[in-house]
Amino acid sequence: MKNDTILVLCAHNDDQIIGVGGTLAKYAKQGKPIIIIIFSYGESSHPHYQKEVIIKTRVKESIRADKILCGDKAKTYYLGLTEGKFQKEIKNKKISQKIEKIIRQSKPSKIFTHSIDDPHPDHKAVNKFVMNLTEKIGFKGDVYSFNVWNLFINLRKRNLPKLVVDISDTFKKKIEALEKHKSQAIQARLPLTWSIYFKAIIHGFLNKMKYAEVFYKIK
Repeated sequence: MKNDTILVLCAHNDDQIIGVGGTLAKYAKQGKPIIIIIFSYGESSHPHYQKEVIIKTRVKESIRADKILCGDKAKTYYLGLTEGKFQKEIKNKKISQKIEKIIRQSKPSKIFTHSIDDPHPDHKAVNKFVMNLTEKIGFKGDVYSFNVWNLFINLRKRNLPKLVVDISDTFKKKIEALEKHKSQAIQARLPLTWSIYFKAIIHGFLNKMKYAEVFYKIK
């Protein structure tokens, strides 16, 4: 297998697990370097706690989860943007320049990011940012979208090519990594775990696999 780099751009530090976790674990097993860029610390998930406490907790959970998924193959970076203010802070904090530098240095063959159909505003903002940046810099690799809060509905560009990844041997790792985000038990794990199983089983059934993840090629 070609030892090419995989880049994930997501809003929160459990989004990559929910959307592309099984695939990242599979790519890591194949020896592919993985870069995960997380736009926020997700500190607003617990407004009754001090901001610094939540940031420390979520980063610690993220490190443990990414270690389960990718071993030593992944590097995770936080941009520290404020939830709900992505579009404004992307410009003010010169995020485009930072991500462009990472892309030009790492030369990823694939970029994974949020679907434009995801109802979460921060997820939509990341999708828009990725599409604009890759167009601006003339990125030659493939850009794929994944679902988090949207189940299967991809209303826009629904006829785009799909990437189907057999995660039968890494699905357990995906669930184990998600469980490390204990602070998100109510916010994400409980409402989304059923859909993670549902999507993996249905995608697997439709593609003659036990479990599968499906992505849409958006560039």
